[in-house]
Amino acid sequence: MSATEPFRIIVIGGGAGGLELVTRLGNRFRRQPTVEITLIDRGYTHIWKPLLHEVAAGTLNSNDDELDYLAQAHWHRFHFRLGALEGLDRDAKTVTIAPSFDSAGQQYIPRRSFNYHALVIAIGSVTNDFGIPGVAEHCLFLDGRTEADAFHQRLVRACYAANEQIEPLREGQLDIAIAGAGATGVELAAELHHAVRALVEFGLTRIQPERDIKIHLIDGAPRILPGLSERISNTTQAALNALGIHVHTSEMVAEATVQGLRMKSGKFIPAEIKVWAAGIKGPDVLRALDGLEVNRINQLLVRSTLQTTLDDAIYAFGDCAACPLAPDLPALVPPRAQAAHQQAALIARALEARITGRGGAPEFRYRDFGSLINLSTHSTIGNLMGNLFGQHAGSVSIEGWFARMAYLSLYKMHQVAVQGVIRTAFMTIANLLTQRTKPRLKLH
Repeated sequence: MSATEPFRIIVIGGGAGGLELVTRLGNRFRRQPTVEITLIDRGYTHIWKPLLHEVAAGTLNSNDDELDYLAQAHWHRFHFRLGALEGLDRDAKTVTIAPSFDSAGQQYIPRRSFNYHALVIAIGSVTNDFGIPGVAEHCLFLDGRTEADAFHQRLVRACYAANEQIEPLREGQLDIAIAGAGATGVELAAELHHAVRALVEFGLTRIQPERDIKIHLIDGAPRILPGLSERISNTTQAALNALGIHVHTSEMVAEATVQGLRMKSGKFIPAEIKVWAAGIKGPDVLRALDGLEVNRINQLLVRSTLQTTLDDAIYAFGDCAACPLAPDLPALVPPRAQAAHQQAALIARALEARITGRGGAPEFRYRDFGSLINLSTHSTIGNLMGNLFGQHAGSVSIEGWFARMAYLSLYKMHQVAVQGVIRTAFMTIANLLTQRTKPRLKLH
């Protein structure tokens, strides 16, 4: 790097972690022309991924909660470029961004390459269909805002059509099958239970939810929420049972069809609306990034410094990275928003130390602050603290109003990280003042 050349940091992926990282860096180096920070993302706007199940159900309007990358870049002194990661040349330290096409297939931005001194990959994950026949063709995914909006439109169209239908409903016509009973699947099931009833209340009165709409939640594990404690799993399942949601555990999907899902046990669950939330993997582009090491689900292998195993100039974090939970353990840092938040803070410190020449590469240690499952308006269940007080300290179980407030605070923490305290406060007040002037459900 020449004396006049700025130190170029490129962050690819504007999810929760990536956006927090460039915001931190932009604020830190905003008055230093010797540092150039660029965010690259395939979309124009950001929405917090843990909210996608609410977007899918229609209980959250994605237009109200999205954040424009270009505006964020202007406010926090970094650059934004539109495009998706396509390739990498580690020797030349250049990253290639794929061309962008409109809905008619016309190219409007050509392929480009950018030079970097430090590259951070935070492009998240995509749904893993495990090669099960029919899943890619007949199931909807919730990988991003576009997919969540598409699911909501599919649900609304199905309900409008059924409301005008003269002949009896087909078996499974309005039934919803959700494959995967992790946090996303469980929260989506509860949100949909609330959403379809709200939709009917607004005028689709020929539909009777208790009779016409069954919501199925399916998982191959012996219990729902297999990654969380047994107590949270049992309490959550009891709440879902009380709502009338059909929970199928120890059932593996063998095939998806237009009419529903067929299990390996031979059981068939009729449902014309199907959501696949049964696993994640890194995007396929990661497998061909100039020899960088990946695991069996395409996640980039990183060390405890969050640097990739073969290149110190390239960092990866969030769902697209396989970060060891501890040096001698095979377990990985879980794909949670709180992990990405912590990793973004560490990489910001690491890059600052690298630019200023003060300090070495810090090592990441994940701190589990607990887990919260939000069951729409019905309940919130979870635990707080996790290992905050030590490996054997246990956790504090919470439910109800206090758990709901803790859940909402997670999003507020993200908003504060990217927009600051004052802007977040004004946005919160504005939402409170206008929420009674709008339907509590997106109706289109």
